[in-house]
This record gives sequence, structure tokens and C-alpha cells, in this order.
Amino acid sequence: MGKRLTQIATRTGDDGTTGLANNARVGKDSLRITAIGEVDELNSHLGLLLCEPMPDGVRELLVDVQHQLFNLGGELSMPGFELLKTQAVLQLDQALADHNATLPRLAEFILPAGTRGAAQAHVCRTVARRAERAVVALGRAETVREAPRHYLNRLSDLLFVLARVLNRLDGGDDVYWKSERMAREGDAGAP
Repeated sequence: MGKRLTQIATRTGDDGTTGLANNARVGKDSLRITAIGEVDELNSHLGLLLCEPMPDGVRELLVDVQHQLFNLGGELSMPGFELLKTQAVLQLDQALADHNATLPRLAEFILPAGTRGAAQAHVCRTVARRAERAVVALGRAETVREAPRHYLNRLSDLLFVLARVLNRLDGGDDVYWKSERMAREGDAGAP
């Protein structure tokens, strides 16, 4: 990782390949590059989420997540290298438990909506799931440690919970799905 970008437009990718951190060249459509790109997109969406109002503790957590996603992307770009530590997954587990404990139990499905911050957290959640699928696909074709897959799985769960936390800022709530079945059941029980 001693190499730093000094020139952005190198033109070395004009042939449809890109360089990994170990100097190997692979197709830009390879499973590895797809996974790296999905993680990069997730990190960019988290940057957008961080533009929204949120509690300081949530902000600090998400900034750390951005750094961990750089570690995860770096690990993906260096086959056989370990950058994402198990402690990062445990940190998400703890944050998930802490934030979920402050929320009421879900009795209904919720929509990815509410405040702009909550809606952006849901976008991040869905991109995290896509990144996880890309890492799973890569792991079926090449050796990939479990930590990146576990991290993305926990992160998507945490982002769902954080969307609920953000919807409750200033007294808000989740946006509940109005299913036809539930509406019929509600009408059947009405006097």
C-alpha cells in the first residue's frame, strides 16, 4: 500500500483492464473488480448519509465504517492479504445490539422511507446487500476470507436499524407497509 496516486488519468485501463494492489491486471468486469466497485459505491452512499443530521455517536460509527470499508476494499484488491480485522465485525455486532435495544419491536414491515437521512440509510442498506452478494460470488470463484462477507452482512443489518433510529429524530417514526391482507384482517375485527 506504499503506492499513492500521483496521476489520475493513466490510460492503462483503456484496454478494459485495471490493476490490483499486487500489480496484477484483471478485466474491469471481473468478479473481484465488481466486488471492489460495490464496496466503493457503498462507501460513497455512506458519505452522502453523513451529510444528514444524526446523533454524534451514529456519525462517529459511520465514519469508522467508512474506514473499515476502505480496509475491506483494500483486502479485496490484494488477494491473500488481510486488512479487515475480526474486531471490525464485533464492533458492528455491538453497535447493532446497542441501537436495536433502544427501538420498539417491529410488529409490521416498514417501508424504506421517512426522513431523508433514514431513506439514505435504507439506500446504503440495499447497496451493502449488493456488495455482499458480489463478495459471495467472488468467494465461489476465488479464495476470500469470511470477514468481508460477515462485515457486509452485519453492516446491512445495522443500516436497517440506524434508519429506524434516524426516523425517530425529533419524534418521528417508521413508515409502515399497508398490506391488503392486514387491512382485510383489520376490517374483519372491526365492530
